[in-house]
Amino acid sequence: MTYQLLLSLIGFAFVSSITPGPNNMMLMASGANFGLRRSVPHLLGVGLGHSFLIIVLGLGLVKIYEAFPTLQFIMKWGSIAYLLYLSFKIATAAPTSPKEPESKGKPLTFFQAAAFQWVNPKGWMMAITAITNYTADETPLQVLAVALVFMCTNFPAIMFWAGLGVQARRFLSTPVRLRIFNVTMALLLVATIIPILTHH
Repeated sequence: MTYQLLLSLIGFAFVSSITPGPNNMMLMASGANFGLRRSVPHLLGVGLGHSFLIIVLGLGLVKIYEAFPTLQFIMKWGSIAYLLYLSFKIATAAPTSPKEPESKGKPLTFFQAAAFQWVNPKGWMMAITAITNYTADETPLQVLAVALVFMCTNFPAIMFWAGLGVQARRFLSTPVRLRIFNVTMALLLVATIIPILTHH
């Protein structure tokens, strides 16, 4: 990989990681509801899980995915169904006490967040685009390099969103405010479905 191509990959990885998407909406909600410490497994699951997705796709799964329209159809509607389920979970999350916004509900675990990458349409788009544009012949070393770049650029981006949620907690000191925030985040997560529905 040339120096120019590497810089281009870093730019693509960072911009695609920090722009709004399902992971970032969920991490912001997690930061607001559970704090940064309890959201760390969720953060690690996103970063490492997406890098693992890139590796598996780059080593051959992307060719299978592109070759079978039925698999793409299942992926599309499975993603929509799961995003709607997660939106419902976020919208119905609420604290038991204004002073204890962490007390009810549980953040995503590491494995839940990692598994989510397999039904995250934005994550698949990022991975497939990176593999297609930044690997010449999809050798294991090239694929690992792309995954490593994404992991290194992804963590600061998703930390930013979780941090936004943590900062928002000071304004969410009442159940009503937190409810409004959670419903808003759920609606934003639902909005991420629109590109899936309009993409052919």
